[in-house]
Amino acid sequence: MAGLLALSRLVDRITGFIGKNVSWLILVAVLISAGNASMRKAFDISSNAWLEAQWYLYGTVFMLAAAYTLRQNEHIRIDIVSNRLSKRTRDWIDLLCHVFFLLPFAALLVYLCWPWFMLSYNSGEMSSNSGGLIIWPAKGMVLLGFILLLAQALSEIVKRAAVIMGVIDDPSPQHDLPPAAEAAIEMEGERRD
Repeated sequence: MAGLLALSRLVDRITGFIGKNVSWLILVAVLISAGNASMRKAFDISSNAWLEAQWYLYGTVFMLAAAYTLRQNEHIRIDIVSNRLSKRTRDWIDLLCHVFFLLPFAALLVYLCWPWFMLSYNSGEMSSNSGGLIIWPAKGMVLLGFILLLAQALSEIVKRAAVIMGVIDDPSPQHDLPPAAEAAIEMEGERRD
């Protein structure tokens, strides 16, 4: 388990670094958007390449930040339901959902994106828009995003299993209920039994 946890920490560091730094691409996209709009209004000139560059940048941020969002435990949940469950039950639900839903989904998308990206790369696929950009870098970011998500899913599975086995403390305590609320939920569950 120690080796898997070390690998998990490495994946967490990589997705953390990428997730924290990819946000700067939003600023670049905004500056491109503002510059393109200004040129269009002031000089009546515009470029499809600049518009596509914005899309590529926004798409890159979305794809590369997905793994970081998972690492931070910030994906959408039904809190009104999960907050009524004990911490142990939530841990088991996370583990099972990661193993049976997230892991196969991310693996399937990596499998499907590889030939899609390679075909685009090998053919030098270009945008059909006049003055557009080459497409394979954008498709490469989709592939990379799913590779990172797959790696982070594996990391989360290792961490959640270690938490359930009592090997490590929960690395995401910010989502725990306050101790009094946790105790109240467990007492209510015992009363029902």
